[in-house]
Amino acid sequence: MPSTRPRYFVAIDNGSQSTKVTVFDQHGRAVSEGRQSLRPYATPRPGAVEHPEDDLWTSIAAASRRALAAFPGDTADIVGVGLCTIRFCRAVLRADGSLAQPVMSWMDERVSRPYEHTDPVATHVTTSSGYLTHRLTGQRRDTAANYAGMWPLDPDTWRWTDDETELATYGIPRAMLFDLVLPGEVLGQVTPEASARTGIPAGLPVVATANDKAVEALGCGLRGSDTLLVSLGTYVAGMTTGPRNVPDASGFWTNYAATPHAYLYESDGVRRGMWTVSWYRDLLGEEAIAKARAAGVSVEDHLNAEAAKVPAGSEGLLTVLDWLAPTDAPYRKGGILGFDGRQGRYHIYRSILEALALTVCEAGERMSAELGTEYRQLIVSGGGSHSDLMMQIFADVFGVPARRSEADSAAGLGAAVCAAVGLGVHPDFDSAVAAMVRPGEEFVPDPAHHALYQRLAQVHRDVRGHTDGIYRRLRDITG
Repeated sequence: MPSTRPRYFVAIDNGSQSTKVTVFDQHGRAVSEGRQSLRPYATPRPGAVEHPEDDLWTSIAAASRRALAAFPGDTADIVGVGLCTIRFCRAVLRADGSLAQPVMSWMDERVSRPYEHTDPVATHVTTSSGYLTHRLTGQRRDTAANYAGMWPLDPDTWRWTDDETELATYGIPRAMLFDLVLPGEVLGQVTPEASARTGIPAGLPVVATANDKAVEALGCGLRGSDTLLVSLGTYVAGMTTGPRNVPDASGFWTNYAATPHAYLYESDGVRRGMWTVSWYRDLLGEEAIAKARAAGVSVEDHLNAEAAKVPAGSEGLLTVLDWLAPTDAPYRKGGILGFDGRQGRYHIYRSILEALALTVCEAGERMSAELGTEYRQLIVSGGGSHSDLMMQIFADVFGVPARRSEADSAAGLGAAVCAAVGLGVHPDFDSAVAAMVRPGEEFVPDPAHHALYQRLAQVHRDVRGHTDGIYRRLRDITG
């Protein structure tokens, strides 16, 4: 007879700003959590961006202890751990598994180049997930689905290449690489030493997931090519899934998904997406804070409520979100066009939100055209998805229903889904998603607003063709 005792999973979501550890039950409900902010990046020299000392592991240990201390159940019912970490990091290890140097951030120039063996004590090169797997389990194993970038991984087989010439081009001998497993497979068991640091019971199996964006997509319930997931973070982009590697795409790039031998397609995006929203909020300063305080709401809720009163299209304001210029057009700058005296501060705020949706829609359309697919719905995740105004704008711009991700930590829930599959609590990924991921509130597009945004999108696509020459001239004068 099957056990009727509840089963729980420790889900580790190690992000670029903080680590969040959540204990989920087998139905995907969060029962306790712990957070720990990461320390500011170290930049010891131009181009080098590092996580100082052993910050990734230290943050996981602190967040895990908090999550386990708050767990209301019997720890004997916790059956495993799902580990999700930041993508595009590089860790160089000594023979004992300790760091030979600080972990390189995804922003570090070295991670986009072949590995250079300059430290004689270095014996292994791996990702953030490989390093943290070793800290948790003592095993030199890692998920294959976190090796996008400069790694000698065959993207079709998800195995290390056997071609010695190709290995040499990446600068990493096979002996320096960890063994690979697929998402949903067991990496090892929590060691007594790791248990003492984290509070996670010793002996629990640690299950492989994927890169953080792919795990977030899984935790949002992204399962088909007819759905676009919009991730609202510092970098805002659209994602969808499919069964094939597309190595030569022009409108998107192919990443590994959090299910074995599936792929996550990621569109071009906005490099300072939600950062620009926060920038404008902070620019309004004390006046906005005072008004929000008087209304008894947060500054964000105050801005959203006032901007919701602004007509769609912001009465002629059009924002172009190049607050951080792309590398292929370093002269570009952000711009807000169309002032004529009708607009105020809330028009600007709404115009920024509309620009996010218009930019992602343009990129998403390029991706869908190349893939030969059509989006029938949106899923929106990240802090910005808490805004009803943001959700409605995305639905209106795309012209399809948009729903929130219900989970506060979608990547954490995705890690728990992987653990549930790997440990046999649910038989496969589709069953686990059906049992553990619940849809959030849905927003239906307004046909009149969609028609307006379709017309505005045609203008938005053409703006840079008119402004690039001006910004080139400005750069020559002001930098």
